[in-house]
Amino acid sequence: MASLNDVARHFGHLSSHGSLQSVVGLSGSMIGVGLATLRLASLAALPLASLADRWGRTKVLRRTMTVGLLATALASMSPSYWFFVMCFALARPLLSAASALVQVITVELSATSQRIHRLAIMAAGAGLGAGLSAVLHGIIRGPDSFRWLFAMAFAPALFISPLLGSIPEPAHERPPARLASVPGEIRGHLAVVATVAFAVGMITGPANGFAFVYGEGILKISPQVVASVVALSALTGLGGLLISRSLARSLGRRWTVVIGVLGSGLTSAYAYSGGRFNFVAGYLVGVGAAGVLAPAATAISTEIFSHSHRATAAGWVVVAGVLGATAGLGLFGWVGDAVHTSGVSALRIPALVTFLPLMPTLLLLRRLPESSEMELA
Repeated sequence: MASLNDVARHFGHLSSHGSLQSVVGLSGSMIGVGLATLRLASLAALPLASLADRWGRTKVLRRTMTVGLLATALASMSPSYWFFVMCFALARPLLSAASALVQVITVELSATSQRIHRLAIMAAGAGLGAGLSAVLHGIIRGPDSFRWLFAMAFAPALFISPLLGSIPEPAHERPPARLASVPGEIRGHLAVVATVAFAVGMITGPANGFAFVYGEGILKISPQVVASVVALSALTGLGGLLISRSLARSLGRRWTVVIGVLGSGLTSAYAYSGGRFNFVAGYLVGVGAAGVLAPAATAISTEIFSHSHRATAAGWVVVAGVLGATAGLGLFGWVGDAVHTSGVSALRIPALVTFLPLMPTLLLLRRLPESSEMELA
């Protein structure tokens, strides 16, 4: 969503009244509905991921990733804001399923002692890709700059699929009787993981979705400076991943998730509290907190489930995160419009209302087994 501010200005219309639309071109509600639509489309990731328990991991991964990237590239030709949203709504579930399957395959092909280390590498790769997108957004400027950025998705769509053929298929077991079904004995654990994923989605959805709108559109930070901040965040993100790897082994997966979620919520609220320093500092530290959270959250949401249901469980976790992000984006945008506040404090109240009440959900993690030494079933 690095180009969201450019997209809003390109397809929107500036207004004169003091509101979010007066500075970015689209109302907070319209931006929130668009982002929420993208998140809701990710619900289709559940049946797509569940197919991997039936057809095999690599086959489904190759197809979802290729088609998802092509749909993303199609967004470069968008004639309107809602066509742009439609393209991403098509791409989102495919890429969400592909991301979940990459995590599942990583866990299944790793020894117990190496799982958290390799998940940290996967998270670093995802962060590097997101950071590169933001940096290119700062370098490629002009009225149609976002089109060039999305058109670049054609390149990985052509080159990644052949590389996936070299990935071994993890041992296959009998699939569940119904698509997306899980046995009763694991539903309790899945419900806990899904609830935490919902809370994380409510934080990260608006925290990431509105970040560039706030930084460039409201604080008037130049895209080049934002790109520099994003590039610098690679260091804090790497630091967070290294901390996560250490904590996940010493304190366990659950406590590492707690620390990561608390850090993400508090730093996101601080980033929107007002002023350029707060935004930059909150963003940098927040990326580090996300680095702490990502590997441990992935580990705990895959290690505690058996092979025959692991991809399906990963799909349900994606759904929970999507619903959380949708609720967060909707609430964040609605509160942003309702308070009628402009200037550097425009998103302070939405951040506080959306992020902080979610912290008590972390108490549910006590119901999960510690999976750091578990052998995969």
